[in-house]
Formats: sequence, structure tokens, C-alpha cells
Amino acid sequence: MQEQYRTVARAGVHETEINRSRFICALAPAATEQEAQDFVARVRREHPTATHNCFAYVIGADASVQKASDDGEPGGTAGVPMLQMLMRREMRYVAAVVTRYYGGVKLGAGGLIRAYGGVVGEALDELGTITRQRFRLATVTVDHQRAGRLQNDLRATGRTVREVRYQEAVIIEIGLPDADVEDFRRWLADTTAGEALLELGGEAYGDT
Repeated sequence: MQEQYRTVARAGVHETEINRSRFICALAPAATEQEAQDFVARVRREHPTATHNCFAYVIGADASVQKASDDGEPGGTAGVPMLQMLMRREMRYVAAVVTRYYGGVKLGAGGLIRAYGGVVGEALDELGTITRQRFRLATVTVDHQRAGRLQNDLRATGRTVREVRYQEAVIIEIGLPDADVEDFRRWLADTTAGEALLELGGEAYGDT
């Protein structure tokens, strides 16, 4: 797995006008290719009279899925520069749709490339990006007497507490960078006098 990746901070829309043509870039996070395709379809439904609804998306922390469409613009002048902008900004799990309403002035191939790529870059600047870091899922099982203090200690030391379940014992789900696992194991033993049980799970990504 990649150590980290960047994605758009939130869904949103940015609009600009170039030589009387309106360019509206809609961006959204997309966890799967299906989510990206659904987002593209939704934007197209919102702009049924637009001249073009071009799109690009990148799925996977390693950018394993990359798709783009010019939607009727000259080949390589819309979807590709949009995708290139996403890749240049190292964006992952993101979908972009640029809706164009033609204003009567032709931009030429170079102008289209600059317009489509540029509006995606402007939208990323406006909406912001976040970095997600790979971490190890882990559960800490501890008795009720120690649970409250342990949760406070975890948060005080900057650990990410993801979920707490109260059963016969208290189960605290946390996220740990791989490099911290052994140090955390020692810290946990010291903090709880060896009474807490640590179990490691799979891997996931979280905000840094």
C-alpha cells in the first residue's frame, strides 16, 4: 500500500468564464470507480443543455484506475488535461466534471487544453486538499476500571481513537502508523501494568 495519498477536501463547484464560454468544474471525493461514474452521471443530469460535460477521475491510492472523456471536444483537449492536472497534483480517489456552455468564440486546441486543465486546478485550490496516511488498525481490550484513564492517555499522546465498545471488557479501536507499533506495545504495557491486550488488524487510511 502507498504510505499516503491526497484527495479533495470536500465536494464543490468552481466556475470561470473564458472568451464567453462558461466552464463549471464539479469535484468530489470518490471511494470507488462506481462512485465516480455516479457522480459524473449526476452532474450530466444537472446540466442537460450544456455543450459538453467532460470528466476525469483517479481511483486507488496508487492511481490504479484512471479514466477521462472529452465528451465531443477535439480529442485530447479536455478529459486528458483534466486527468493530467489531477495527477500533477497527486490527487487520488477523486472525480472531476467540467461542464462547458459554449459562448460563441472558438478557443483552439491549445486554449481548450489550458481551459479544461486550468479550471480543475482552480477548483482544487478553492476547495482544498487533504492528505490521508496509511495506518494499522488495532484494538486494545482493557478492564472497565482502567478504560477511562487509558482513553485520556491515548488522546493526550496523539493516538487516534476510532471507536470504543463497552462489553464485559472495554474494547478501544485505534489507528497506528506501522513504525509506531512496537513503541506503542511497550507504552501500553507500562501504562496498564501489562493488563491491556493489543491485537493488530488490517490497514486503512486516515486524515493526517
